[in-house]
Amino acid sequence: MIKYSDFLEKIQKKETTCVDFTREILDNIEKNKHLNVFITVCGEKALAQAAESDKRFSEGNPRKLEGMIVAVKDNISTKGIRTTCASRMLENFEPIYDATAVERLMAEGAIIIGKTNLDEFAMGSSNETSYFGNVLNPINNEYTPGGSSGGSAAAVAAGLCHVALGSDTGGSVRQPAAFCGTIGLKPTYGRISRWGLVAFASSLDQIGILSADAADTARMLDVISGADAKDSTCANMPPSQTFDRLSNSPEKFTFGVISNELLNNCSTDIIDAYNFYVEKLKSLGGEPRVISLTNPKIWIPTYNILATAEASSNLSRYDGVRYGFRAEGEDDFVTRTRSEGFGMEVKRRIMLGTFVLSSGYYDAYYTKAQKARRLIYDDYNRIFNEVDVLLMPTTPTPPFKIGEKINDPIAMYYSDLFTISANLAAIPAISFPAGSSADGLPIGLQLQSKHYNEDILLQLSNALSK
Repeated sequence: MIKYSDFLEKIQKKETTCVDFTREILDNIEKNKHLNVFITVCGEKALAQAAESDKRFSEGNPRKLEGMIVAVKDNISTKGIRTTCASRMLENFEPIYDATAVERLMAEGAIIIGKTNLDEFAMGSSNETSYFGNVLNPINNEYTPGGSSGGSAAAVAAGLCHVALGSDTGGSVRQPAAFCGTIGLKPTYGRISRWGLVAFASSLDQIGILSADAADTARMLDVISGADAKDSTCANMPPSQTFDRLSNSPEKFTFGVISNELLNNCSTDIIDAYNFYVEKLKSLGGEPRVISLTNPKIWIPTYNILATAEASSNLSRYDGVRYGFRAEGEDDFVTRTRSEGFGMEVKRRIMLGTFVLSSGYYDAYYTKAQKARRLIYDDYNRIFNEVDVLLMPTTPTPPFKIGEKINDPIAMYYSDLFTISANLAAIPAISFPAGSSADGLPIGLQLQSKHYNEDILLQLSNALSK
């Protein structure tokens, strides 16, 4: 992995230039093509942006992210650069506008190196549902990098960018961060504008950040957060100012520890890492308190009902009439377009979502899931009246092998056990590297906190990394 702070030091010492460094990254992307990280590489545009950054450095007026190499998940809109959502349905789609997050990055000097692979329409936990083929985990190519932001996590882990944008609907930033050994931040819902993020489940989706360390994450968050008139779900708040406060971690704080009953759902490697980091947090001044979570068994079914219902609605726009893939012929072309354009996992979720929204089942499933979501939301409010942060595993196990769970959707969904509750409650959460398993595979743990309290998550993650 590469850190932006190290790059800035080399720039200041005149040991490299933005153009030279960008060329080096492009060469590494080509050498690591077998990982299948990128769907589109923006070589010429990146070099042009790098030349502008060199000019800015030489004139002494660099912007906040000048020369930072950023990879963008391919479900985030980029003007003139195809945005495929890793689906046949949008294989050749080129947006006419940039997402707000991308626009803000480029305005502060970031260099967009390419669009990363993902599970189709961000539906998956292993990056195996992509129309363009699965991504390999850079740590061990036999294993999945996680999903759906597996390409972004792998890009950071393989040193193919400084920072990557992902999206997190039920853990899709944090789970691949854990599997690839990176930092993965899911901010509070509304902290970052969703304008330009292709919708999967609108009430759950949030653009997130993957990087090598908390400092690079904080830099990014400060640039892309803040109110956006184009997104009515974006909080009317100024951008965060986390980077300047990163070293100001609290001397005393309380942190929640989950019960052994819930922790026993995890492998031995995860349990050992969890217990180790309980002690590390105590050494930083943390006071542990065992937290009782109300009905964690409802997390997965609640999420799956709500997410698939919203997906069914959001994906109805892909009918072959306005844009994207269209099946040949005129007879029943909408059905054939959707049958041929979507992959199996996407069709599975559309069908489930349509079912729970259908007449006679709406109240039995969707309405009850909304009530369950409120219980989860209230439960987290209670928890954060008792503690400042909650320590949770990110995943129940270390990375699993490619092909191991692809034919078992229930087992695949279970890998999101510890991540989906943060999306249901709209709270911020961060996954940080927590060592390795006995097999040498990355392990991640996560910290969660109350709404708009990303500062403490990044401060503690930064302190733990020391």
